Amino acid sequence: MSRTLIYGYGNPGRQDDGIGARFVELMDAWIAKEQIQNVFTDCNYQLNVEDSALIADYESVIFVDASVADIEDFKLEEVLPNNATIEFTMHAVSTAYVLDLCRKLYNKNPRTFVLHIKAYEFDFVEALTPKAIQNLQAAFEFIKAFLVKEMN
Repeated sequence: MSRTLIYGYGNPGRQDDGIGARFVELMDAWIAKEQIQNVFTDCNYQLNVEDSALIADYESVIFVDASVADIEDFKLEEVLPNNATIEFTMHAVSTAYVLDLCRKLYNKNPRTFVLHIKAYEFDFVEALTPKAIQNLQAAFEFIKAFLVKEMN
């Protein structure tokens, strides 16, 4: 299996926006329990241009973030560097922009996905809503199976 990075982002102090950080906590526990060697994690409040250097060290990257998009519970989609845009939102740059910078600056093009997990509330609370927890768990089980398939 190739080296894979699971990168969660969002603000754990803003209720469901903390889904990315919580996903990384679950992933860290699973990696330790199963003694998985080629899956690594990182977490931050938002994506930054510097993350292009980080992802250059991996063959695969899965970004994990809370989403208010019209999705059921979660959605995994592949990210292409030619879709790169700077987004003026809570997250400073898009995943495609980070990937595009990685390709341009480091001549690396890791296979990249974003895992959108449906979120509902963004108040100043350090806890996920019950429905977001359900979505998080469903997405986590899906990604574990996805990674196990990639390992074999």
